[in-house]
Amino acid sequence: MLAWATLALIAGAAIALQASINAQLGVQLRSALLGTAVAFAVSWAVSALAIVVSVRQYPNLATIQAVPWYLWLGGLFSAFGVGLFYFLIPRMGVGSMMSFALSGQILVAVICSHFGWFDLPVKPISVVRGLGIAALLAGIALINWE
Repeated sequence: MLAWATLALIAGAAIALQASINAQLGVQLRSALLGTAVAFAVSWAVSALAIVVSVRQYPNLATIQAVPWYLWLGGLFSAFGVGLFYFLIPRMGVGSMMSFALSGQILVAVICSHFGWFDLPVKPISVVRGLGIAALLAGIALINWE
């Protein structure tokens, strides 16, 4: 579990760095949307290369057709969320933006887990989880206190 937690922390750090860099790219290009497009173009190229190098068997047409329609909408949420990151970071600062964004991610993740949406394991909201949410909200208030 420690290895997974370490990788998760590294992933979070990478997101904070890329959000900061790409938000500034959007400022320099005078368009958060352009910064978003560049970020996704580079992400696509890196992902395509990783697929070519690592994937040995691609899904067949029947497998692709069996995927529920709503699972194809993740990119829509990615573009919307990332675009908002790049728009808001220059206005709020990366610390404030990330604290609110990560809180939104955690709150929605807790709800998704509670109901088992998208075939996720069900983890009901308990008193302890409720206290964790309260601590998270208190942390957001403290992080952004000025």
